[in-house]
Amino acid sequence: MIEGLNFDYSLLIPEYVLGLVAAVLVGLDLAAPRFPKRLMPWIAAATLAGVFALSFAWLDTEDDFAGLIFIDDYTTFFRCFFTAIGFFVVVASAQFVQQRLRHPGEYYALLLVATAGAIYMAASRELLTAYISLEVLSFSSYILVSYAKSDNRSNEGGMKYMLLGAFSSAILLYGISFIYGTAGSTSYDAIAEAFSDGTSGFTAPTLLGLTLIVAGLGFKVAAVPFHMWTPDAYEGAPLPITAFLSATSKAAGFALLIRLFSSALMPVVDDWRFMVAAISAATMVAGNVIALQQHNIKRLLAYSSIGQVGYMLMGLVALSPEVTSALLLHMTGYIITNMAAFTAIIAYHNETGAEEMSDFRGASDRSPLLATVIAVALFSLAGMPLFAGFLTKFIFFQSVAEEGYLWLAGVAVVASVISLYYYLYVIREMYVSPATNTERFSVPLVMKAAVAVLTVGIFVVGLYPAPLYELTDGVASVLF
Repeated sequence: MIEGLNFDYSLLIPEYVLGLVAAVLVGLDLAAPRFPKRLMPWIAAATLAGVFALSFAWLDTEDDFAGLIFIDDYTTFFRCFFTAIGFFVVVASAQFVQQRLRHPGEYYALLLVATAGAIYMAASRELLTAYISLEVLSFSSYILVSYAKSDNRSNEGGMKYMLLGAFSSAILLYGISFIYGTAGSTSYDAIAEAFSDGTSGFTAPTLLGLTLIVAGLGFKVAAVPFHMWTPDAYEGAPLPITAFLSATSKAAGFALLIRLFSSALMPVVDDWRFMVAAISAATMVAGNVIALQQHNIKRLLAYSSIGQVGYMLMGLVALSPEVTSALLLHMTGYIITNMAAFTAIIAYHNETGAEEMSDFRGASDRSPLLATVIAVALFSLAGMPLFAGFLTKFIFFQSVAEEGYLWLAGVAVVASVISLYYYLYVIREMYVSPATNTERFSVPLVMKAAVAVLTVGIFVVGLYPAPLYELTDGVASVLF
């Protein structure tokens, strides 16, 4: 054992559990053909719920594994965050996978492995560990996007996602090599120390390294102009995987960005802040304007999520403890809202096959519950009062403006107003446009429970955010 390094494997128990159950699910699928496939989603869901509860054992811990993985309240927050998302994606997948996909064991195993990769992205304190964690999530996502092998759109979306993902990984790795060349280390702490006296003498390679890292990670979170893969991957992926991409993939990217930029790259903030500000403004405008032209619900939510990425990038531009706390609050409200929208859309799709917005005409007659949940979620995404989206946006935009970026907050407000049009268009289709089919259908009890819990979450965050705000304040404080 190398002296001075802490190899405390007990710190990584939650991810061991995820990996072990993933291996068991694959084994059951391959070697036990008589095992009831319908039980697999509930094994995966129980595992994610168990890991969620187990994560609290590391509350108030500050320890590291060999200087590579840091376990603190920030990691614990995202352990709970990603396992909760995984739980709802698995629950929403159960009926969809049973009806449409083969090899459910591998499907749920990949979701568990991807969740472990996302957690390590938040926990990494070293560039190569962060890169490997990102690739664990990315490779699982490439396979899941193309999991519907008989669907040409799924194959096309997976291929585009993988090719552009490989290109962006190369860019990111090249950027890491420049930072290593100038700082002499890949450890976040060592990089921050190396840059603490400025970058005189190696300004150009540092700037090039920062540019390549911003471009590589910009692809991962689908920021403009690195967003090209998003609409095709969202449209081609099985619907629950579209939900997974819009939640875990983006949140994991920001979990990595926040820790990296608030520690290793904070001393050179003036070298990267202008780049992120420009990308943030372009992403907000492009995502919301292009969404106006979409007629497919998956593509609409893809461009909507691009617009949301633009808002979140403001948190990096105005990076401070207060802004980071507001960003984590906004991210939580957005993910709850997004999961509510997708879970309801998946339940509606399972019965009707709806994907085009015109397919949602008469949804309020066919399933009043699902139509209500979709409407609540879309109002929240648009930032209407009483819902989570209004309050989290208000706090987040205000905190960015108070840091001196009033112009950027102004762009975000205008982009939010634009988004209201396409969200209201979907609601109009469900409630006002003449229906072609008004035959009702029943929704499985588990899906009713899932959308009910998520809808309650939207109102709780929107009306009583104080406990969550205190939590994100505490989480943000460990970074600064």
